[in-house]
Amino acid sequence: MTILRERTSPEISEFLRYLASHEEAEGSLPSLNDLSRELGISLAGLREQLEVARALGLVEVKPRTGIRRKPYSFTPAVLNSLDYAIALNKDHFIAFADLRQHIETAYWHEAVKLLTSEDHEKLKALVKRAWEKLRGTPIEIPHSEHRELHLTIYHRLNNPFVAGLLQSYWNAYETVGLNFFTDYNYLTEVWNYHQQMVDAICTNDVEAGYKALSEHTDLIHQLISSSQ
Repeated sequence: MTILRERTSPEISEFLRYLASHEEAEGSLPSLNDLSRELGISLAGLREQLEVARALGLVEVKPRTGIRRKPYSFTPAVLNSLDYAIALNKDHFIAFADLRQHIETAYWHEAVKLLTSEDHEKLKALVKRAWEKLRGTPIEIPHSEHRELHLTIYHRLNNPFVAGLLQSYWNAYETVGLNFFTDYNYLTEVWNYHQQMVDAICTNDVEAGYKALSEHTDLIHQLISSSQ
């Protein structure tokens, strides 16, 4: 088995290098003045590096608590770039949706095997709530249930990069307005597939769930085409 060496990229900023080398530090980080002296960089330069770290979601800065480290997430970095790409050209969302589809199908078997009985119950509850919204008066779009169902299936992979890409997809889905799509027949078809997926997961029929997932994710192309 190959063991990766711990190595810090020469391209990383002094502040990011500091964060990486003080990973176990709890509570607030030192003040900007203290960090400036410790790192040997100007306050202006440190503020620029701090803004980059904030944009990447690595730290938060509040008046009373100062600078605090946040748990690592890949999502902010992906989402900032993706939002810009979609602002340039909405077709970039189509490309990202295709990537998301490949990620979900590639990780399906591994992800489903990691789910617990509690996860199964949560998935069943999400499907039940979605049907109640679709069959209620007035009809509601079960978008939050849609997002949560997919993210729940993959949440035990313990892979921050998969999680970041999938979470960013759902944020972008909302950015382009697909959460407001109101075609009832489309929504019913989607949730029929979700029902099949969850039933298969709960009965350990992984292949049947994979088939339903594959057929279901093809519907996103219909949704995008009809919304343009």
